[in-house]
Amino acid sequence: MKTMATFFKKSAALLLSVTMAASLVACGGGGGTAGGGASSGTDVKVEDLAFPLAEKATLNGLTSYPVGTESEPNNRTIFKRLEEQTNVHIEWKTIQGDQWGDKIQLEMSNAKTLPDFVFNAGFSDTDLLKYAKQGVIIHVEEYIDKYMPNLQKVFEQAPEYRAMCTDADGHIWALPWIEQLGYEYTAIQTIDNMPFINKDWLDFLGLEVPTNVDDFEKVLIAFRDNADKLKKEFNIDGEIIPMSFIMNDGGQDPSVLINGFGEGYGDPDKGRHIAVTDDGKVICTATTEGFKKGIAWLHKLYEEGLIDPDSFTQEWSQYVAKGKSGRYGVCFSWDIANVAQVSMDDLIAGKSWVPMPVLTADTRNLTPQNGSFTSGFDRGRCVVTAVAKNPALVCAWLDQMYAPFQSPQNNWGTYGEDDDFDIFELGTNDKGEQMLKHTWLGDASPVEVREAEAVGGPLAILDSYYGVYVTCPDDAQYRLDWIKNIYTPDMHSKYVFPNVFMTTEDTKEISNLQADITKCINTAKSNWVMNGFTDADWDQLQKDLEGYGLSKYLEIMQRYADAYFK
Repeated sequence: MKTMATFFKKSAALLLSVTMAASLVACGGGGGTAGGGASSGTDVKVEDLAFPLAEKATLNGLTSYPVGTESEPNNRTIFKRLEEQTNVHIEWKTIQGDQWGDKIQLEMSNAKTLPDFVFNAGFSDTDLLKYAKQGVIIHVEEYIDKYMPNLQKVFEQAPEYRAMCTDADGHIWALPWIEQLGYEYTAIQTIDNMPFINKDWLDFLGLEVPTNVDDFEKVLIAFRDNADKLKKEFNIDGEIIPMSFIMNDGGQDPSVLINGFGEGYGDPDKGRHIAVTDDGKVICTATTEGFKKGIAWLHKLYEEGLIDPDSFTQEWSQYVAKGKSGRYGVCFSWDIANVAQVSMDDLIAGKSWVPMPVLTADTRNLTPQNGSFTSGFDRGRCVVTAVAKNPALVCAWLDQMYAPFQSPQNNWGTYGEDDDFDIFELGTNDKGEQMLKHTWLGDASPVEVREAEAVGGPLAILDSYYGVYVTCPDDAQYRLDWIKNIYTPDMHSKYVFPNVFMTTEDTKEISNLQADITKCINTAKSNWVMNGFTDADWDQLQKDLEGYGLSKYLEIMQRYADAYFK
């Protein structure tokens, strides 16, 4: 790559001093030597750091792999090609994905066996700051600036990601995973608990998709009162359920229904119950008039027999089993295909099941999920350890993962493999330039094919890449279309709470406060939908929340929101 080579040669003198300084603070181990006369990563001089290297170098990495897939990374096509392109060989240690959480802490506690880098770390903010304090990992902001032009370009195009990777002291302790599908108000993460309504039932009963709470209630009543007709027409085994959900369970929660009540904040953050006003103030949604009125309305629906009584206790398997049996009129999920028997062709054509728009009550608004404008994002995806004797080479190699043509392959899979399916075929864009085109997988599971081919790790796919370097995945495109056409026009909120990097102390305090606050709200929410509540109950909830430290909780959140927005 001429661009890469030129970059490194121009920076050689400065980089050499950085590498020498880094080697002085690095502690033993790492940089093992490969057989056949290959040099270790420590033998590569900065002035020779242009890919492919003149002589093969070896680095040590640690990664995970999905259950039931290839356990040796170097047998995967993606890493075979990377070795050819860079002349860097990686000696891998691997851990099966379902054992990662138990084993990675042991790996990180033994400096003698640490690799140069951990590729699929997935570390939390607490993990990153803990390992930083222990001296197990190094901060990489200087290496990003001097050795990682691909990641630098990502940060230049979307500077919010660099801010999100940087701690309060200005250090970056890990390399991120970034997957944009849509952006800001069109991002695929803006709504996770999408409400779906049974279009077949609507058509059979001569009903339209409801757009306000009154019409929605009438539709549910029609489902209830015509249960026998629906069972006979659609050959349904089991009782008709007008609406089902899993209360307080992320994408299966029904809170999107109450977004039109009161001020229109709803309850978009099911884990923290916070939102941000248009003047930048962080509030608790469970203290708003809209929350109070919305929960009272849901209780009315419950009293009328329109809500599945299992909605407050059922687990995912039970929820799906009833959905696959065709018993639901309305349900909630990231994708209706997770819950009901429906084909991708029907979803694209608007048949069988369709997304239901946000409902008008006192107002019409959909508050995007917190953090959604910049997700998917994993701050702790990959770390460079303190035993790496040539962190410059490590970071330069990891920067290849951020190349716009490479990142989609690492994330989803590749092309030209000698097997039954490939995620991509190699094609060209409108300008005749090389582009990855998603293939039609037929009956094959996209997840299984991706797990068999992809390698994960640090990468970045920006929304601007689609149509230039890669096509959008089919199983994401129809959801993106729904969001853009159905939900984005009703997103009037100016802010969402950002993805912030808190200090260890603040993270611990937030965690402690959030445990009690969230439990208190979730308990009241479930209880009140089933049993109703009085003004006295509402007042008591506000007192309980304050007793659990809500003011302190919001104060900490506000401080980070202010810093981010500033």
